[in-house]
Amino acid sequence: MADDPSHSSAPADADADGTVDRSGDSADPSPPMTDTTDTDRTDEPQGAQARSVVVPTAVYKRVTVFSTLFAVFAVVGGFLVLDVATDRATAELSEIDPLIALAGLGLIALGAVTYAFSTRFQAEGMGNAKDETDESSNNG
Repeated sequence: MADDPSHSSAPADADADGTVDRSGDSADPSPPMTDTTDTDRTDEPQGAQARSVVVPTAVYKRVTVFSTLFAVFAVVGGFLVLDVATDRATAELSEIDPLIALAGLGLIALGAVTYAFSTRFQAEGMGNAKDETDESSNNG
């Protein structure tokens, strides 16, 4: 296996035993290997931890209910305003009121952003089902 070109970067880098000597290679971009203990590992990815906000259950319920209601009303209202601006999608392009149409699109976007932001909240003790690996897959 010492002759395998995939294990050494160049023949000049190989020692007599076929291993690559990296001690004098200062242009090596890879950082040195560090020992990772189990205390450094977490159940969730680092990005998911930064995005989650853990709140008490009562707050979670209120945030979920009211943000969902607001998001639904904003999206439906946005489509109604867009419908008014385009005269039920029958108006010619020159007859469309662009400010009202942009207001409708803005309401739709506001509802989507509100709902997406509300999904960041979690009640105490809630986890993400896709991160759990204790369940076995018995589908076959």
